[in-house]
Amino acid sequence: MSYTIFLIFILFVMACSMPEKPGRTANLSPHHTGDGFRNPHNHERRGFGDFLKWQFDRGPQEAPPIPPAEIPPYQPQYARTSRNDIHHADSSEIQITWIGHASFLVQVGGRNVLTDPIFSDRCSPVSFAGPKRVARPGIKFEDLPEIHAVVISHNHYDHLDAATIERLGNKPKFFVPLGIAAWLQQKSIDNVVELDWWQSRELSGLRFHSVPVQHFSGRSFFDRNKTLWTGWVIESSAGNIFFAGDTGYSPDFGEIGRRYDPVRVALIPIGAYRPRWFMSPVHVDPPQAVQIHRDLGSQQSIAMHWGTFSLADEPLGEPPVYLKQAIKEAGISEDEFITLKFGETVAFQ
Repeated sequence: MSYTIFLIFILFVMACSMPEKPGRTANLSPHHTGDGFRNPHNHERRGFGDFLKWQFDRGPQEAPPIPPAEIPPYQPQYARTSRNDIHHADSSEIQITWIGHASFLVQVGGRNVLTDPIFSDRCSPVSFAGPKRVARPGIKFEDLPEIHAVVISHNHYDHLDAATIERLGNKPKFFVPLGIAAWLQQKSIDNVVELDWWQSRELSGLRFHSVPVQHFSGRSFFDRNKTLWTGWVIESSAGNIFFAGDTGYSPDFGEIGRRYDPVRVALIPIGAYRPRWFMSPVHVDPPQAVQIHRDLGSQQSIAMHWGTFSLADEPLGEPPVYLKQAIKEAGISEDEFITLKFGETVAFQ
């Protein structure tokens, strides 16, 4: 690995793995600091020394990984994503297609919504280095229907992709956490709603709620936690849809479940969790994902944030196997928490 590529890799992983630094909090909300944001709940923090331990395999040893499954095949269903009836505002159906990673096409209430869209080959500040896509998008960008709204959870490169945002342009309404509107404006996008936790805004019969999750932000060494990270609840007449973005486990999910009961569908991450001693503050593992499903009281959950980019130590095919084991141990039905093929579409009444 060249020196330049190594530095880019270090930059990316630090941006996607290290928790927040403390800040000034006088007269501010618990998650605000004097110069940015923080997680309000106590949890173990990781520093650069821990990062080096991880990179040089000097951290605590863990149990052998679960034998991984194959990366799922493609099952694009363009006819379903372009159905006429799903575009009616009075439709009682929620239709969801997994594009890959944390990117979904959510079709509800006559609107088409994208979550954390990334169609680029790499999630990186540059196009020639950084984590490379190992599975192509389940829907080609040019095959997307008209997009009415985009929700962004935070500004890490695998969730906020500049090239994809520029291709989407200014036509969709972007719902983002605090601090990201300025970045979008640099891309000539001003059709933006910027929200703090527990704030809401309506669009064409849908209501978008920003909700707390445990993570952090940053696209370089110099802007860590300058912008907020968030989950989203999309409230519709067909039911409430929860999108976690990227998160560690925290007490927030029980509160989200109480406020937005019933949660019809939840989109929950299951990947990028090893080694646990390093990743646990900011990335849930499958057992914790199942606990989030239960905390929310979700009627149906769908796994995400796996199988698309290699961001951590577990094999790409391990998370769904681990999820299946966690579901069995929790004593819930496998039908309650599912994984999808790339491009696969599911509908819920």
